[in-house]
Amino acid sequence: MAGQEEILYGRNPVLEVIKAGRRSVYALRLSQGAEVRGTLSELLDLARSKAIGVEKVQRSELDQLNVNHQGIVASVSPYPYVDLGEVIDHAAPAGMKSLVLLLDTLQDPQNLGSLLRTAEGVGASGVVLPAHRSASVTPAVVRASAGASEHLLITQYNLAQAIESLKENEFWIVGLERDPQAQVLSQASLDRKLAIVVGSEGSGLRRLVRESCDFLVQIPMYGEIDSLNAAVAGSIVLYAARERQSSNHIDATPESW
Repeated sequence: MAGQEEILYGRNPVLEVIKAGRRSVYALRLSQGAEVRGTLSELLDLARSKAIGVEKVQRSELDQLNVNHQGIVASVSPYPYVDLGEVIDHAAPAGMKSLVLLLDTLQDPQNLGSLLRTAEGVGASGVVLPAHRSASVTPAVVRASAGASEHLLITQYNLAQAIESLKENEFWIVGLERDPQAQVLSQASLDRKLAIVVGSEGSGLRRLVRESCDFLVQIPMYGEIDSLNAAVAGSIVLYAARERQSSNHIDATPESW
């Protein structure tokens, strides 16, 4: 299985991998002396029901893999990315409540994991990551997302092409950016079919991506600092969009807005 195996660690990530059932779980390694209760108990019960082997090993063996293992690691198949068309098809039944997240060259695994967790929490139809120069769904990202990544449809795709395809499917493209032309979040029209674009930690949205957006939104700042962490800002916009879609469901298309 060389090249076809990843090591995931942590109780919630491993539990969600098993629950989702989208990856092959080859084996579990459990630290000897681990207290089997709560999430770990649920995880092991589920593993037994799915005939997944569990091997008890010395804690030091797991420490060599990752110090944050929480007493459990799993050998699994690589992350199951999907095609963009699957994301769009999955969004179709939601109609005007569709919500897709696009990430423009986000680099930090913790930020990516946090945004994936939020995207899953708001019921996003899918996530688009650039095919190059961007963080991907690594074990560290799965850990940062608390396993939420396993329940999401995520595609690696050329971002410009993805935006065009989403527009063809009546999505409005909304960029998160501190810009004089950006609308204040509370005043933006978010009660429609949306694809929200979050830029990189340092430079924000790339120029061509920004120019491809139908409009920009910004989060007002009231303190001394002038911006938020990319994951925090993106999460705020995702929840604001989902709340607006849910409370103001209207029949609108890009042509009629």
